[in-house]
Amino acid sequence: MWSLANGGSLHGAGAPCWPVLLLACLLLLGPAPSCRSQRPPEADPCLCTSDILSCSAAGLDRVPRDLPPSAVTLDLSHNRIVQLGGGSFQGLQRLETLRLAHNRLTTIHQGAFNTSRQLRHLDLSSNQLRALGGDDLAGLSGLEELLLFNNRIARVEGGALAGLGRLRRLYLSHNRLTDFPFVSVGGHGAPQLSLLDLSSNRLPRLPLQDLGGLPAALQRGLYLHNNSLRCDCSMWALFRRWEGRGYPPVRDFRRDHTCRLYGIRGGTLRFFLYDRYFDRCNLTAGDLLDEEGAVWVEEGASALLHCSTALRGPRLSFLWVSPQQEYVAPPGNGRSLRMFANGSLELGGARPEDSGTYWCLALDVLQRRNDTHEVNVTVLPRPAGGGGAFNTGFTTLLGCGVSLLLVLVYLYLTPCRCPPCPTAPGPPAAPGGRGNEPGAGSAQSSILTPTPPTTTEGPGRKVSSNKHVVFLEPIREQNGRLRAGPLTGAGHAHVGLLQRAAETDSITSVFSDTPVMLP
Repeated sequence: MWSLANGGSLHGAGAPCWPVLLLACLLLLGPAPSCRSQRPPEADPCLCTSDILSCSAAGLDRVPRDLPPSAVTLDLSHNRIVQLGGGSFQGLQRLETLRLAHNRLTTIHQGAFNTSRQLRHLDLSSNQLRALGGDDLAGLSGLEELLLFNNRIARVEGGALAGLGRLRRLYLSHNRLTDFPFVSVGGHGAPQLSLLDLSSNRLPRLPLQDLGGLPAALQRGLYLHNNSLRCDCSMWALFRRWEGRGYPPVRDFRRDHTCRLYGIRGGTLRFFLYDRYFDRCNLTAGDLLDEEGAVWVEEGASALLHCSTALRGPRLSFLWVSPQQEYVAPPGNGRSLRMFANGSLELGGARPEDSGTYWCLALDVLQRRNDTHEVNVTVLPRPAGGGGAFNTGFTTLLGCGVSLLLVLVYLYLTPCRCPPCPTAPGPPAAPGGRGNEPGAGSAQSSILTPTPPTTTEGPGRKVSSNKHVVFLEPIREQNGRLRAGPLTGAGHAHVGLLQRAAETDSITSVFSDTPVMLP
């Protein structure tokens, strides 16, 4: 080796030794730590590339221990993991993305994410979770996106999203939710939330007052299609308002917004496509009130008031306060108010003085949380006279029946029309004769007499009751010529008929069945 002590130079013949020196230094320092060198033996099926550790479809039934701390993305999807224990991701200080989709997760123990404050994306979709508790997501203060779709979640506790100050997108579609604590989002819990997907659940109704209090950014990103909503004017008014503002959830999923028709089992209506069902709805601000917040009951009837709060659980206690500032607890006050263990209050034999605001308090002693709900009760007075309500349908049916009966009586019970009988020729009229002899012509027809006919036409025969004359008869003069009576216009066209009518014994007026005798 060339030495400086021997007068050598670095630029001399010894220059080629520098690569050897560099290689020796690298060997002394040892190899740089890598993801592959840090992974534990139980993570052998995993693939490691840079800061990404993929253990997808590795047949794991639990989260491996001692995972490399340099991992930023960890993929544990498509395994058989059943639960997440406390400290499952201990030591992963740099972890930002965690994928646990398509496992068999049923339980998330307290403290599972305590050391994952840098986690931004968490995928728990396509598992078997049944509820989202208040401590399940504790420690995820930096979480921005949470995927929980395609589970079996039927309940989300009010404090489940507390502490998620940076959460922006929450996907809860394709679950079994029948309600959701809207009051827990948009305020102290998840204040930055701008997308909430609750589609394809089992929501029967919407708390319109809570929805109206959500930030505009969250209302713009609230997906509620494919639920079991009940068709009513309040629900329709809310969605029409969102449609008018051009919100993407309504604009992009018009065909998928459905509601259940009342009284028809399994009957659903695509209310944006067939909106004629809501033609009678008054789309005013008053229709946006929560149906459970206002109850109308007739005097003397009963009403059931529900304590609809965001708190859920088997150990809740309830208390009602009446408009008269009377505190009511189970089983009731022993008079008109009866209270049940689930918090419902029954108002029996309603009186006008029972009208007012009823205030309900729900208390969770274990979690030291409470929530309130108000119901405005209006007692309607009985109709004047004490009778029942006027049944328009019954009276209409009765009127139709009477009208039909009268038509049948008119058609089938009127006197029958007898065929005309042959008459014998009467004696010839004396020329110039006057008076009331049969066969004499008449110059006029009259309605002087309203009495029924008593004379006969011919020997022994009564005058036909169906003979009506609507014109006057010409006068027969002495010379046999006809002198026109007081006829004008069309009367001259019926001279022949007049002549035959003059030969009858009597003429019946169109206004009366009384024969008028010739003078």
